[in-house]
Amino acid sequence: MDMSGEYVIAASRQKVWEALNDADVLRACIPGCEALEMTSPTQMKATVVTKIGPVKARFNGEVELQNIDAPNSYTIAGEGKGGIAGFAKGGADVRLEEVDSGTRLTYLARAQVGGKLAQLGSRLIDSTAKKLADQFFKNFAERIGDTG
Repeated sequence: MDMSGEYVIAASRQKVWEALNDADVLRACIPGCEALEMTSPTQMKATVVTKIGPVKARFNGEVELQNIDAPNSYTIAGEGKGGIAGFAKGGADVRLEEVDSGTRLTYLARAQVGGKLAQLGSRLIDSTAKKLADQFFKNFAERIGDTG
């Protein structure tokens, strides 16, 4: 499944870039995030609880930042295991561009699920993934834009 989106954030590109690399900011913005910690400058461990249709799962996973071109773009790649629910893995190419009203953030994300989650049907999974992505970027834009 592929998803894409674009958000304009009322903040400088440098400020948006710093926030995209700040575990505290990301933890506050990721829907259902229980824990997120940096294990190196390019790696994080995360625990996220989410519900997809009738299946609620706690995913424990790792995220890595790749292809870093500060403060313009990076690729974020991760994989999480949700026990009996299955697994989710994917990544996103994130780009930042200065615009008159702040910074335009665009993303192209790819995701794949397996196990019990894969049996729910692609439409339900796609719509849930899109909703979670939209919620993350809405939270992110509000949090970063509010402070300058």
